Amino acid sequence: MQFKTLVDALTHNRSEDRFVGFINGQDEEKTITFNVLYERALGLLYVLQQTGLKQGDYLMLNLSDNEKIVDVFWACQFGGIVPVPLALGISDQHRHKVLNVYRQLSNKKLTNKKINSAYLYTDRKTLLKLQASAREPAEVSTYEELSENVILTDDVVDLSKFGEVADVAPEDISFIQFSSGSTGSPKGVVLKHRNLMANIDGIQRAAQFTKDDTSLSWMPLTHDMGLIGFHLNPIVCNYNHYIMRTDLFIRRPLYWMMAASDKKANVLCSPNFGYKHFLNAYSRKGQENKNMANVDFSHMRLIFNGAEPISVNLCEQFTSELSQYGLPKNSMFPVYGLAEASLAVSFPAVGADLKIINVERTSLAIGAKAEILQQMDSTSTLVGVGKTIPHCNVRISSKEGEALPDGVVGHIHISGNNVTEEIIGDDGSIFFDNGWVNTGDLGFVSDQELFITGRYKEILFVNGQNYYPYDIEETLHQLAGLELGKVVVSGISSDKNDLEQVLVFILHKGKLDDFQEISALARTKVNEQYGIEVHHVVPIRKVPKTTSGKVQRSALADQFLNGEFDDVLQELAPVQNVSVQADQMSDDEIVNAIKNICQEALPEKTFSIDDSLLEIGASSLSLVEIHSGLDELYPGKIEITDLVDHPSIATLAQYIKTKESLVV
Repeated sequence: MQFKTLVDALTHNRSEDRFVGFINGQDEEKTITFNVLYERALGLLYVLQQTGLKQGDYLMLNLSDNEKIVDVFWACQFGGIVPVPLALGISDQHRHKVLNVYRQLSNKKLTNKKINSAYLYTDRKTLLKLQASAREPAEVSTYEELSENVILTDDVVDLSKFGEVADVAPEDISFIQFSSGSTGSPKGVVLKHRNLMANIDGIQRAAQFTKDDTSLSWMPLTHDMGLIGFHLNPIVCNYNHYIMRTDLFIRRPLYWMMAASDKKANVLCSPNFGYKHFLNAYSRKGQENKNMANVDFSHMRLIFNGAEPISVNLCEQFTSELSQYGLPKNSMFPVYGLAEASLAVSFPAVGADLKIINVERTSLAIGAKAEILQQMDSTSTLVGVGKTIPHCNVRISSKEGEALPDGVVGHIHISGNNVTEEIIGDDGSIFFDNGWVNTGDLGFVSDQELFITGRYKEILFVNGQNYYPYDIEETLHQLAGLELGKVVVSGISSDKNDLEQVLVFILHKGKLDDFQEISALARTKVNEQYGIEVHHVVPIRKVPKTTSGKVQRSALADQFLNGEFDDVLQELAPVQNVSVQADQMSDDEIVNAIKNICQEALPEKTFSIDDSLLEIGASSLSLVEIHSGLDELYPGKIEITDLVDHPSIATLAQYIKTKESLVV
């Protein structure tokens, strides 16, 4: 490894020849050189130190601006301050997570060391929303304590003076990565410089990165793939890279690939969600979009595919659709990793075709030998995620931590210089002797290739057999209207007989009486394919996901256990057509409701109901806030892309009115 710390890397690679580009809109871009980044980081470090932060203190980052996140992250690195990136989100649940993380960082028992101070770096608008979300006495108390240690980006104006660079060692903490989906008791993966430098070295060698590469990512900088894989890795490996706002990709998925063509980016990344989102937009607009007609992907080297179970169908559909623009079929790069590994665990060989196998699903129990078949009947289709990268080790283990032979399904454990040694909030189930860490995933090794079968905590145990939710979801995707992202399978244990109940959640936007047919088809399909009973098919308004688009199955199961779906289940047997208040609104009431939501999101803008929200300067974040408000009034009915297709209040109101009746 050339460098021992991130500080060493940026100090050495600071130059005017390499840059990071920030893509905030189709006509809103900015690039800064590595040298400018270095100087801005030192300037911001001075501001932080003047505020009172010292080496070892924690600084929670709660921002939407990628440029500001990058600046403060590097300021922390040079000062030995520990940044804690947190997803901004738009709900009170996300804001409560900030308070929960603050409590954890302020708890000596959790951090196992003398506590340092914890601060928050955010903007005034976000802080006001955080304050408003704190309603319970404990939340109010936590907020009041935290509010004494807040640094507002609005107050940072002068970066001309440089701060004092700390003596940063490989054993020092670089940053803490909190789980993207947890809110009540989030777990924080503590990553040292030593861990990161080992993993980045492994990534560089396994993926053959050079200074001639150019990457582009829309993944959030609060996610390990976005931060480590597509910012820290380019800095250390010394190549140009672009960071696109996540909400820009959500609103304009085609622009992701258009920008990749324009920038000649040859390294991209996305989980399943991103490919599906792009393909949906492409099927609607791609063939008619003049800009897409001129794209060229022949330069593409790697498209990292990870963060959730990899869909064979999506991989093949994505590469097939874009092959007409020169996209190499072997550019799809399925990988496996997690924050506990400082990101990467295994990569396939660069340029290799996808390794796809069919496995008898009944042979995927823990401790069983996976039976690889030629035919497709009663099988699970799996994609290989390659071999372990340098500095990282993998073993397939029993529940007790004993190594299992090749081909046998078990718990995936990892060890190595890249693997964390501390997790804030660990319940004691993660660490084993000799440095092995339980990933929570299941899989097996065949012909030196790692295959992931699923998450242990999500397995369904029915009639003495185990079933993977992802397999059942893939089967249900064959039904019309139940494509990826609209169906979630989970399970709960029955207190009466200790048997697992299978739950199918379906994103449903129509009437409840229309849901009966969908429910019956889903039950029949699962029973025919798997021979198991679906106990409940539940219509839901929204699919809970992490910031990277990963479905939170356990969150839906918890909501079910908490009785949050009891009312709708009662209505389904028999169905009672109950319209929501929104459906009974007059045209004027709908217009006024939308206008109130827009005015709250755009307090400094003046506009009429006929003005285009895009033309009056509504930011990407404002549109996300407007969509959130509309989604509360019309649950699951309005897509964020509808705000682009119907940009004025008047046209949006008409669009809503013409859609079929909404139901509770």
